[in-house]
Order: sequence, then C-alpha cells, then structure tokens
Amino acid sequence: MLSSLLLSFTDYRIVNTPKFIGFDNYTRLFDGTDQYFYNSLAVTFKYVILRVPLGLMFSFIVAFLLNMEFIRGKSIFRTIFYLPVIVPAVASSMIWIWLFSPDLGLFNSFLEALGLPTLNWLYSEETVVPSIVLMSLWGMGSTIIIFLAGLQGVPRSLYEAAIVDGAGAMRKFLHITIPMMTPIIFFNLIMGSIGAFQVFTEALIMTQGGPNNASLFYNYYIYREAFLFGEMGHASAIAWILFIIILIVTAIFFRTSKSWVFYESEV
Repeated sequence: MLSSLLLSFTDYRIVNTPKFIGFDNYTRLFDGTDQYFYNSLAVTFKYVILRVPLGLMFSFIVAFLLNMEFIRGKSIFRTIFYLPVIVPAVASSMIWIWLFSPDLGLFNSFLEALGLPTLNWLYSEETVVPSIVLMSLWGMGSTIIIFLAGLQGVPRSLYEAAIVDGAGAMRKFLHITIPMMTPIIFFNLIMGSIGAFQVFTEALIMTQGGPNNASLFYNYYIYREAFLFGEMGHASAIAWILFIIILIVTAIFFRTSKSWVFYESEV
C-alpha cells in the first residue's frame, strides 16, 4: 500500500523511472482532464445503489424461506443456492453471456414466450448495469448462508413468549426476527458494499466497459489504466481514491448503525 501511495505522486509508466510530480495525477482526475474518472464513478455508484439493497433483500428472503419448518428438502435447496459461489467467475460470466444473448439467450426466449418485448441486456447502455446486478444475485450464496445462520440463532424462547402474548406471524417477524437480525444485516451491508465497489470480473469478461463505457466500473478503469495503458502512477492515484471512498462509506454505516442495529441484550 505504501508503494502504491508513493507511485500515485509519480509519472511511473513501467518503462520509465518514476519521477515525482506532486498532486498532478489527482488534479488530472478531479479537473475533468481524464474524462473517464467521473463516468466510472457514476457507473460504480449506480451498481452499488442497485446491487446492495437488492442483494440484501433477495438473500434475506431466500434464507427466511429456507429456515421455515414446513419446507422439505432444505439441504438440497441450500446446496443449490450455494453452488454458484464455488463456480469460477469466468465460467459464470460465460454462462450469463449466453443467458443475456439478444438472439439465442434464455431470457429473451422467455420474454418472447410471454409475448413481451425483448431486451438487449449487456448490449444496451440502459440495461447493461441492471443486467449485471441481476447476475450478481445468482452468486449470493455466502450471504444467504450467513443470514440463515443468523435466523437459526434467534432464541426460540422469544417466539414462544410472543405466542403467549397473542402475537401473530407478522408481529413476530417485525418485532423479533428483524431486530435480532440487524447485526447480521449490518455485517452483510458492509461486506456487500465493499464487494460491490470492487466489481471487476464481469466488466473484464462480459463487457470490457461497454457499450460506450456504460459499464466502465471503477476497478476495471484502474485495470485499464495500469495494465492496458501502462499508467501505473495514474492508476495508483485512482486506486487510492477508491480506498478513501470505501473508507468514508464504511464509516458512515458504522456511524449510523447505533440507531438501527440492536443486539440481543438490547431487544
């Protein structure tokens, strides 16, 4: 990290000896000289805003269903939802490229069967980021397992006491399950946000930042500057800005957590 920080103040391009240039790399980003900086920030924030809440809700709902007593074959469903986690990212990307294919893809075939208009998915500026968000839900197995473990850790005595008081299913869910799960939700929120800010493989394998830089995620932007254009000093400055952004977002989450995260002794 220290080397990266030092390189961010140089003009290092792999083939030359690093020369100290002060804050020029940072100035070049914020004054708009590098036109892709703000574009990659906007694309990444759009992805984070869509992916994090959707991912949390999807994972929590699946875990909640898998935790219900009347569901049969739970171990099979748990395995099915966790399997995508162990599938290599490149293989997953290749599968989803086919699913999103405008001509031969499964999704458009399904839409056609329903008589609905088809989409260009990864090949449209409007749908490329939502498509990658949709794909990300497929790999939420780890988050689902963490939610499931949290749900199984909620004391049965709380539900039994609520039943004695005449509480229905909704009241138990809102006043016991959700409050008891807030530490788990908080953990998954932090980890999910950090992971979403660092999305990379999908852009590298599936879109290469296209179409028209509509999927130029920040990490792919760093990779492109460093390893395609050889601008190691510039890429180091970009990477440090991402580090500071993640640090600020995480600090905000921790700061606000006191008002909505409850622990067992507080419920």
